[in-house]
Amino acid sequence: METSTMNIITKTNASIAEELPLDMRFNEGHIISIATYSVLMAISITGNTTVFVLILRRRRINQSRINTMLLHLAVADLLVTLLMMPLEIAWAITVQWKAGDCMCRIMAFFRVFGIYLSSFILVCISMDRYYAVLKPLQLIDIDRRGKIMLLSAWIGSAFCSAPQVLIFHVESHPNFTWYKQCITYNAFPSDTHELTYSFFCMTMMYLFPLIVIIYTYSSILLEIYRKSKESAADRIRRSSLGFLGRARIRTLKMTIVIVLVFFICWTPYHIMSVWYWVDRESASKVDLRIQRILFLFACTNSCMNPIVYGVFNIRRTNKVKIRTSTHFRNSSYTGLLISETHRI
Repeated sequence: METSTMNIITKTNASIAEELPLDMRFNEGHIISIATYSVLMAISITGNTTVFVLILRRRRINQSRINTMLLHLAVADLLVTLLMMPLEIAWAITVQWKAGDCMCRIMAFFRVFGIYLSSFILVCISMDRYYAVLKPLQLIDIDRRGKIMLLSAWIGSAFCSAPQVLIFHVESHPNFTWYKQCITYNAFPSDTHELTYSFFCMTMMYLFPLIVIIYTYSSILLEIYRKSKESAADRIRRSSLGFLGRARIRTLKMTIVIVLVFFICWTPYHIMSVWYWVDRESASKVDLRIQRILFLFACTNSCMNPIVYGVFNIRRTNKVKIRTSTHFRNSSYTGLLISETHRI
């Protein structure tokens, strides 16, 4: 009797599950998410952990501000990797939320905390490069300024992420009461309030960092251009970037590439968000898989930062090895000539 009752319940649940809308059932989009996030996790953990260890070792010799900021950037990317990505994988597997209301609010906080932190640290790096190149005479107490900027980035990230705890909650579906989801439904008094919060998130996570980055690096590039317009005599005497020094040029190039990657990864997703705010009806018609891919593409930013760091530092290491090898060969050749001369 109990067995037959259980079979009836199982069949009933299965038939109900089949009636659910596509986005409430396990579908191809979830499979893509699970596979992609798993690959991104593996790449990001390997890359960011490697960068973290390398910078820690380098800091024993040279405790530069940029190394400290890159260390914090690696930590931010690891937070995204170890907190947000596993959550997205588990959520894609279960489809509905099964971890309770408290965990829903906690994970909603950490789901965006690492993203905010990564963006704000890019602002810190941009400001640091701005002062290092354009205002070298104001480098007094610059280390203290760098620490204040990093502390502000952590506090600002926590502040911007805090509303997530209040607005995200577990809600049952009005038609399928057994189906529960971690959402913001009924959290805002009106659509205007929801739109305002969404715009605040985009501003702090994307627009504000982008504006600061564009201003600082444009100023730096304009200064480099101005220096390149020096007299012909000065150009013969030194290159247009000679006033920066080799190490600073390499660091500048690396940070420019890092912020370009940030812009390329996040822009498509935010364009989609703006489209959704302006014309929700037409935006909703976009394939769910495309919408999911745009967010996945944005998350690749956490994987790209260590790759950029590795490319610049591997290239630098190879150049150092080549210069050392060439110097050794030249020294050996010179020694041989001296030896032959003494023989003659």
